[in-house]
Amino acid sequence: MQLVVGKIGRAHGIRGDVSVEVRTDEPELRLGPGAVLSTDPATVGPLTIESGKVHSGRLLLRFAGVNDRNAAEALRGTMLIAEIDPEDRPEDPEEFYDHQLIGLDVVLLDGTLVGELSEVVHLPYQDLLTVTRPDGTEVLVPFVTRIVPTIDLENQRAVIDPPPGLIDPAEAVVVRSDDASGAEEASEEEGSEEDGSVGDGFEGAGDSGARGE
Repeated sequence: MQLVVGKIGRAHGIRGDVSVEVRTDEPELRLGPGAVLSTDPATVGPLTIESGKVHSGRLLLRFAGVNDRNAAEALRGTMLIAEIDPEDRPEDPEEFYDHQLIGLDVVLLDGTLVGELSEVVHLPYQDLLTVTRPDGTEVLVPFVTRIVPTIDLENQRAVIDPPPGLIDPAEAVVVRSDDASGAEEASEEEGSEEDGSVGDGFEGAGDSGARGE
């Protein structure tokens, strides 16, 4: 099975290095020296990774046979694709490959069908699940444990516990300005009594979706 694990960006320097937008949670495995990757467009590849390093927070790769800036710049925009075993699972039990999630039935805690999981959207700080409802409309669901408590691959379903208004806008809670002020004051009072605050953790992903807390 093929998974997109990176996208080639600009050339770096004059010796053929390119910056790569990483789209995998396992870059050491998928984008390590010696890895052979298919490409989109296919005519560019396959590409063999010769070396890699991190520079100023960016991954830089050099491919065999790409020896100067012009050749590196010609690769810009190319998608890097890895072959994986369909039975493989990420090491972290809270992570799933996109292909494992797409097609799952999405249901509420009481079993009510919401729709079908049609896409995993990877953002820098959060993953979103696109749920296509029976009427064709789409809903974006944050992929966090509080909202998506259960991924049941055996029964091919994702169980969600959405806050009011996420699935049905008519159920959204409208907060008035005076209510917001009161809530802010209450929040400040609570904060003064506690040592810290707890927020939702979000983790971006590439070829796999990772649930935040």
